[in-house]
Parts: sequence; C-alpha cells; structure tokens
Amino acid sequence: MKVKTILVSQPEPKIENSPYFDLQEKQKVKIDFRPFIHVEGVPAKEIRQQKVDLNNYTAIILTSRNAVDHFFRVAEEMRFKVPDTMKYFCQSEAVAFYLQKYVVYRKRKIYVGKRSFSELSPLIKKYKDEKFLLPNTDKVKPEVPETMNALGVNWKLATFYKTVISDLSDLADVYYDVLVFFSPSGIESLFHNFPDFKQNNTRIAVFGDTTIKAVEEKGLRVDIAAPTKETPSMTMALEKYIEKVNKGK
Repeated sequence: MKVKTILVSQPEPKIENSPYFDLQEKQKVKIDFRPFIHVEGVPAKEIRQQKVDLNNYTAIILTSRNAVDHFFRVAEEMRFKVPDTMKYFCQSEAVAFYLQKYVVYRKRKIYVGKRSFSELSPLIKKYKDEKFLLPNTDKVKPEVPETMNALGVNWKLATFYKTVISDLSDLADVYYDVLVFFSPSGIESLFHNFPDFKQNNTRIAVFGDTTIKAVEEKGLRVDIAAPTKETPSMTMALEKYIEKVNKGK
C-alpha cells in the first residue's frame, strides 16, 4: 500500500531546512506533526519538598534541552543566582550548545559527553569531589542512576519536569498511512487516547530499541525502524520505505 500521509508524534520543526520538509516535497507526501506527549515544569515548592537546595551543589548534569530550561527556570523561581563557578556536565554537544541560551560560554566550566549518558562517566569521575545535581524528568532511563551509583560520587536526582500525555481526541476519526514514534511515552499516549487502537493497514515507524520494544509489547507491528547503518535518521528510513512502496520496487 502506498504512503500518502504521515503523522510524526513530535512538534513541528522550527527550522526551514528540516529534512521532513525535504521529504514531503521530494516524495509528494503529506506530513503532519503532533506532540503525543508534552513537558510540564514542576513548581519550585515541589522541588523543595524533594529536599533540593541549589546552594548545596557545585555541578549540574544536563541530559537534554528540557533539563537546561527547567534548571534555570527553577533557579529563577527560587531566586538562586547561579554562581560563575558552577560546573556543567552536558550529555551531548547539542545540549552544551543550547546552554549558551543561559550562560556566557567562555566564562563557564562546561564538560561535554559524546552522546549516551554512560559516555559522561569519565568526565564525572575526573571531578568526583564535586556535589552533583541531576535535574530530570519523572521518567528517567535506568542507565542514569545505575551509572551515577557505580561512580560512587555525591549526587542527587530531582524531578524538575514531568512528561504528560497530550489530549489527541480530535484525531479520533483521522487516518494516517504512517505513525512515527520516538519514545515509549508516545506509545503510552496512543493507547491512553485510543484504548481500542487497531493497527490494520497503518504502518508504524519507530526510532530506538526501547521504542521498538514498547510497540511490540502492545502487540503492534514495526514496519519502519531507525537508526540502522543504512538509515541512521528517521527521515532516511521513511524515505527508503516510501520509495519502495510508492514506486512498487
């Protein structure tokens, strides 16, 4: 069956040269964007209840842009002036680059991992005498506490923001040829909104092993998977599949 419509379970890209827009134009398909989940900040009052005093920490571990935004939001709500001596350990270059929204880069001590959380270990270990705060979501990957505990450092995990299921009731009677998912939370949202969802002819595109597992646990079929050696990005995986089914190859 040919692919004409795709729903990506994320916000629409803000950049004009997004590969999704190129894919839409090149393959003559309609791509809609809709976040199946969204992030809500935890108020400073609730963070204090987690026994978090920002004065007690000398280093912040940032795993995502959300973590950056909500750390500085909470600091402002708590009227905490982040000292120039604060060290920042960023999971990736993208997170470190985003940090520039809040701090003057050249004046700060910023340490950058490659991509996965475990790759931050050598950097954290090097500064094991610091007191680390890890502001994160309420749904933390198991490798995060496992890695930190194995390092034997002084650290605290705190929930600064929560992943919340979005209301998708307006999509009840809308059909898409392909649904694209990037996290188990997206699958959870699908079944929360549509408990009787049946896949039938809908193709499901999935990014990452944990998301694949979540799809299969719901008894659904994974038709398009990324990343692979041939298709490291979701748009590449979609394009390969569309070319195959739309041109009858």
